[in-house]
Amino acid sequence: MKTEILIPDNQKIISTEELKNWGFTHYKINKLVDEGNLIKLNKKNYENANFNGEDSDFYFVHAYTPTGVVCLMSAAVFYNLSTYRPDAIDVAVSKKKNVSTLPDLPSFNLYYFEKDRFQIGIQIMKEGPNQFQIYDIEKTVVDIVYYRNKIGIEETKEILMNYLNRNDRDINKLYRYAEQLKCIDILRTYLEVLT
Repeated sequence: MKTEILIPDNQKIISTEELKNWGFTHYKINKLVDEGNLIKLNKKNYENANFNGEDSDFYFVHAYTPTGVVCLMSAAVFYNLSTYRPDAIDVAVSKKKNVSTLPDLPSFNLYYFEKDRFQIGIQIMKEGPNQFQIYDIEKTVVDIVYYRNKIGIEETKEILMNYLNRNDRDINKLYRYAEQLKCIDILRTYLEVLT
């Protein structure tokens, strides 16, 4: 008797490669899509329609931009630095990357970062088999200061104040990032005004 292959219900995004490694054929994958168990996102990834776990739109970032990193206001909200609720996910990609397909929902705001800005401060958040990349809290704050005119001056001040009030803040790391990313003078000015 043939045993049925099951899709783990705790995994939100599943790649075609994973499905094949688990023993699914193209025919079976298409059948799962037709039955409504999988939702095709693009050539390489599917959404598990029967997902049962802690949900996050950030899981879609890896599906559409495999090297993409959650950044700016989306990261600030993730770290509880802002009460603002963005209507799209801010995603940083390397300037040399070409992103062709993006979802309608959740919608993405793409930011093309230079190599130095892109590579600093990336961390991976994992929840079981689900994961996404996000900049650490200090890199997020430095990026917010750098893009303050796009973000808004009031929002930038709120984020800096909330960061300064945290027990886990690392001012040395903040300054180090600001120096590397050439916005140390602006950061110092903000900190002098706020403290």
